[in-house]
Amino acid sequence: MMENMLMTRIVDTVSREPNDASQRNWAADDRSVARSGVEIDRLVKFWDRIAERYSKRPVADEASYQKKLAKTREYFAPTMEVLEIGCGTGSTAIAHAPHVAHIRATDISPKMIEIARAKAEAAAVSNVDFEVSSIEDLQVPDGTQDAVLALSILHLLEDEKAVIAKVHRMLKPGGVFVTSTACLRDAWKYVAVMALLGPLGRRLGLMPAVVKVFTLDALVAALTNAGFDIAYQWRPAPDKAAFIVAKKPIGASA
Repeated sequence: MMENMLMTRIVDTVSREPNDASQRNWAADDRSVARSGVEIDRLVKFWDRIAERYSKRPVADEASYQKKLAKTREYFAPTMEVLEIGCGTGSTAIAHAPHVAHIRATDISPKMIEIARAKAEAAAVSNVDFEVSSIEDLQVPDGTQDAVLALSILHLLEDEKAVIAKVHRMLKPGGVFVTSTACLRDAWKYVAVMALLGPLGRRLGLMPAVVKVFTLDALVAALTNAGFDIAYQWRPAPDKAAFIVAKKPIGASA
């Protein structure tokens, strides 16, 4: 019973809400953003299986979520083209839709996208296009996006640094990369529980195949090393997700 409670808490923490000493990958290889078809199929099955429950789960910290929405909109303009990767069941994209020209929202899970499209139709939102795509397969011309959102996703990637670099290329100079990321190494209780229960959780299909454990400092370093300037950074508590707005400098090349 205790193991089930701990596993639920971990999934709530790492789900959408290491080459150095500060990081550890609880999956396997960390050398490339590319994943095999088998790995992607496992991910799709995991997120498809929990999609319905995920869509009905209330926001764990509504005040923090609303603050993140409001801060993100400070960087929006009515003419903007926005991309969201790992959009889940679409709630954030739909909430932001009135504040920009268009949002392209992607997720690896067909079931998540199915739910997102139904939500958009119910809300009469017409400027968000939801599509099924992995981050690896996502095709975006360099220098075309005004903003990219990656909320509760970077810690679930095999190579977050490669994805950060890819996003940098997608953005126009002056564009923003908005992230909310569980930096689990800053909360030691999760490190201990992950070490104990992580392998079991993956075998039972209760956790994603990859959960990266890194610090906020490591995440900030990955963003700045990719060429971003940190425009805003906030975290309600050490065991909460870190919210960062990173800006591509005006003079930067694609």
